[in-house]
Amino acid sequence: MRLGIIANMNRPDAANVIRRIIKWSEKNDVELSLCARKLEKNQFGLPIVSCDEIPLVSDVIVSLGGDGTLLGTARAVRDHGTLILGINLGSLGFLTQLTPSVVEETLTNVLHKKYFVEKRMVAEVELEGSGELPHPYALNDIVVDRGSVSRLINLDVYANDYFICSYSADGLIVSTPTGSTAYSLAVGGPILNPLMNAFIISPISPFSLTIRPIVFSENDELRIVARSNHSDPVLTLDGQVSCNLTQESSFIVRKADYSINFIVFRKNSFYDVLRSKLHWGRLPEGSPGKPKYF
Repeated sequence: MRLGIIANMNRPDAANVIRRIIKWSEKNDVELSLCARKLEKNQFGLPIVSCDEIPLVSDVIVSLGGDGTLLGTARAVRDHGTLILGINLGSLGFLTQLTPSVVEETLTNVLHKKYFVEKRMVAEVELEGSGELPHPYALNDIVVDRGSVSRLINLDVYANDYFICSYSADGLIVSTPTGSTAYSLAVGGPILNPLMNAFIISPISPFSLTIRPIVFSENDELRIVARSNHSDPVLTLDGQVSCNLTQESSFIVRKADYSINFIVFRKNSFYDVLRSKLHWGRLPEGSPGKPKYF
């Protein structure tokens, strides 16, 4: 097995976990490569490769960091299909479900193929007449917002060329099921199982009492027209790739022709993570009739 590591070296435990992985790999004759930002020198004695190269030299990539690191790893993998294993060194760690305490055990299970693969839908963005994005794909969400001026913008939504509705709002989120527990959830969007294929459109602070998020089919092609009279709206993908739009711009969101492959384990189900990380559906401790969480 060829193992790659994409690490956020700003995390205090990152160096220690990398050393543990190196020790495990030497014991199990596993080839290692490393991609790490802000690594001033090769203190680990590993081959250092770029984010573009690492999916080409790895069968599995370990993402060491928080959810942001995992989103960056997914962007590096693109359509190569390389398996991703998330180890959480951050705080919430909703996408990166595993902790450093189980690194060796987890890698041994991966080596012996004792895992499941979850295929996560990816969204693709096409700008209309406004140039090109350096990486037009998002695992979590696409956000268009008002930019630097604190005033409403107008947003028209179309699906397959049918007009759906218009919003006056601070912005709009187009989320995948994976992103349904991120920014979309924070503005009142629904929670979707990440194995579904669908789009959620959620307005940000809409100037209306009747607006609700809406779910679209994976086969729908969504077109968003953003109009602003005061500043250039900003388009952001996964909170990491962004560009300024013109004061009247449009873009298309569709399902990408590839998926991102996560390594998961039965004991860390999506619903377990909802309960443990977001305290979803949990009764207070000591409540009568409280069920046992497995």
